[in-house]
Amino acid sequence: MPPPPQPQSNSAGIVVGLAFAGAAVYSVVNTIVVFGVLMIAGNNMDGDEAGAVIAVAAAFLALLGLGAGIGLVLVRKPWAIGLGLGLMIGWALWSIITAGWCTGLNPALYGS
Repeated sequence: MPPPPQPQSNSAGIVVGLAFAGAAVYSVVNTIVVFGVLMIAGNNMDGDEAGAVIAVAAAFLALLGLGAGIGLVLVRKPWAIGLGLGLMIGWALWSIITAGWCTGLNPALYGS
């Protein structure tokens, strides 16, 4: 006797919708962090202090975008996969669009 049919769910729609939501969440957090770093690092800091602040912010943004994204994808639920992919997509888009300025990848940020 075959198993009973499973109800059809719209998990692809959930994943796509939450991917957009994850990218939006990352964009909001990234914008807040970048403005905070500009305010902190721009207040009469020398090159080494400003570089340290930028490095901490870059590590936080990478951990949020990539670390949390991978962690959520590993949960293997449709909502977690969508949100995790969205966080990673958001990090990648901000890195590409701003040439690494808003995610701390641009080496010119750490020069004196």
